[in-house]
Amino acid sequence: MSLLLTGATGYIGSSVLRSLVERGHTVTALVRSEEKAAQVGAAGANAVVGSITDLDLLRRLVAESDGVIHTASPGDETSAAVDGDLVDVVVGEFSGTDRPFVHTGGIWIFGAGDDLDESTPPKPLPITGWRLDVERKVRESDVHTTIIAPGIVYGRGAGIPSMLIGQGEVRLVGDGSQHWTSVHVDDLGVLYALAYEKAAADEYYLGASGENPTVRELGEAVSQGADVVAESAQESRDRLGEAFADALLLDQQASGSHAKESLGWTPSGPSLVDDLASGSYTR
Repeated sequence: MSLLLTGATGYIGSSVLRSLVERGHTVTALVRSEEKAAQVGAAGANAVVGSITDLDLLRRLVAESDGVIHTASPGDETSAAVDGDLVDVVVGEFSGTDRPFVHTGGIWIFGAGDDLDESTPPKPLPITGWRLDVERKVRESDVHTTIIAPGIVYGRGAGIPSMLIGQGEVRLVGDGSQHWTSVHVDDLGVLYALAYEKAAADEYYLGASGENPTVRELGEAVSQGADVVAESAQESRDRLGEAFADALLLDQQASGSHAKESLGWTPSGPSLVDDLASGSYTR
């Protein structure tokens, strides 16, 4: 028996896979192609080629697993249906057992706030509104569930912060005064592993390091002497699309203290500011 991981070759999922393998877990990953299966094999896991929308295959893999960690996301209009169907399958197979299910949410669901925590009432924007029904389904089940809601994920030269990097001037999102919660992708991978191993049933964790830089601080870190240019909120919406821009314009801060205190999670990656200024984004 092994745990089933979805999204194992994605940005978050590949970090989760590394952490799980390093900690001695046997992992089976559902992937979309033989090429991705080779990547998973090289990382030390078993791969099954298929689609997450093949519910018969998904049901069989879940039934054969000791637990499930779900990080896959289409990132489009099908996301709600994909997540909802997967949750239905896991709940159907795991009901009445103690097999753990770790589900991925997102911190944008809470809206703006200068001290967000797991008890903050959700105020989702349109881009994340669909998550409410899925998370409610997870938490109302009788399955041993954990939801992890990551902040802005960074590290290894990728993720949303890479959008600040370009030729010439650095263009901010809005005036840059808003704070972004942040978490290094490697630290996030460890958090998923800890939650799988140690979390009590019906747990919820914000995946946030406690570093909450402003977007202007990030722009200045990456500028290397280039001009840092603010823009209006509407200009950001025109450039990035309204839904995405409104999420990036959120002023959010979080400490991540619940995960640190209850799981012993100790984020150790470079800060987002340092990583942009002299780390993985400069290589």
